[in-house]
Amino acid sequence: MMASGIGTHGNVGQHSESIGRQAAATGWRAGGHQWRFPGPTLVMGILNVTPDSFADGGLYADPERAVARGLELVAQGADLVDVGGESTRPGAAPVDWREELRRVVPVIRSLARQVRVPLSVDTMKPEVATEALAAGAVIVNDVAANRSDPSMWRLVADARAGYVCMHMQGTPRTMQERPVYRDVVAEVAEFFRDRLQRLQECGVCPDQVVLDVGIGFGKTLTHNLQLLRALAHFQGLGRPLLLGVSRKSFIGALTGASVEARLPGSLACAVWAVTQGVAVLRVHDVAETVQAIRVTEALLRA
Repeated sequence: MMASGIGTHGNVGQHSESIGRQAAATGWRAGGHQWRFPGPTLVMGILNVTPDSFADGGLYADPERAVARGLELVAQGADLVDVGGESTRPGAAPVDWREELRRVVPVIRSLARQVRVPLSVDTMKPEVATEALAAGAVIVNDVAANRSDPSMWRLVADARAGYVCMHMQGTPRTMQERPVYRDVVAEVAEFFRDRLQRLQECGVCPDQVVLDVGIGFGKTLTHNLQLLRALAHFQGLGRPLLLGVSRKSFIGALTGASVEARLPGSLACAVWAVTQGVAVLRVHDVAETVQAIRVTEALLRA
């Protein structure tokens, strides 16, 4: 399944051709929704209903404001909306599952009645995923796919939900303390191979799964850049890629920009991701990202 050279990021430059040459045809299924790739890149709008997320913590903690923001993301062109009730910024403390439920379920339920785009729940907890799917979400965005307990995967299988399998070293509280890899590209690829097998053993079909290399989740600046440079390599795993780099700290480390001033760096990463065949971009700034990637796709087609 794997493309030759995955994990040997020294020759990544040999793999930076256009999307049409890079990405084999794959599909993604989430509930009653289906997509085929290569195709237009999907934009997943971020809706954090938390008091402490790194970019927008507290802005949408009120359910009415959160729903209004979700509707705004859809109006700006979001193909999906990802609702999260627990911050996963570096050093973040865990949130009790009952509190997380209180934050996300009313927002998902209200949005599900008002929009047609698929809704995702950004959670590490099976209890929250269960209720969010019942409220109208069709995707589980799981930053803790490094788990050993299979209960989340069985839930995804039973619900026929979409699943975002993300790589993280450690936990949000510990992940940036001292991330170490021998070869970050090879180790993330090996993680994905292992998880795809385990997901299938739990009844999750491959076409329910997209892969996220987890930029900023247990990685140094160098690790993040190596993974971004090697995105095309992961096409060999046979699953679509999702990328979340919007406003992240590595952009600040490279440029000195504050969180609020990282849109240009975020768009640069989005454009790069499209050229490397990434299928889904998870972003804060939906309208700007949609414009950037549509122009990029037109250039690639031309």
